[in-house]
Amino acid sequence: MKPGIRVETADKTDIPALIELLTLLFSIEQDFHPDSEKQRRGLECLLDRPENGIVFVARDMGGNGDDSGGRSSKSAIGMVSAQLVISTASGAPSAWIEDVVLKPEYRKMGIGRQLLAAAAAWSRQKGARRLQLLADADNAPALKFYERLHWQPTRLFAWRTFI
Repeated sequence: MKPGIRVETADKTDIPALIELLTLLFSIEQDFHPDSEKQRRGLECLLDRPENGIVFVARDMGGNGDDSGGRSSKSAIGMVSAQLVISTASGAPSAWIEDVVLKPEYRKMGIGRQLLAAAAAWSRQKGARRLQLLADADNAPALKFYERLHWQPTRLFAWRTFI
């Protein structure tokens, strides 16, 4: 882990930086496309419902990890979101993990692992028994990352329709 990295709960002041991260993520995914207004609305919706979901942000604090007690003004370098759904298979909540993204220069430092650990801890605290996510089939680095963390692929396909 790079010294000076902090993972904390995002708030609405983080939205511009989170939109930048989502633009990076959606630029490499086949099924989604960057749209800052849609991303803003989605983030606002998620941040307005903390009982059902959360966004964690990773910040580079410049090496010391201390911002003298106040909320950090450092920009986001990575993020992850988690949202609860009820699983009839588990008989308990499950958490959908989304928006796992780091700026390229911060990859392979353990920060993604730290972000996912924060999402997992929040999910456990909310009673979730399972974490699940979707990953782009063409994003080999992400697939290897999840495999290294012992995530297991399923035999289910993701399907969607717009309403």
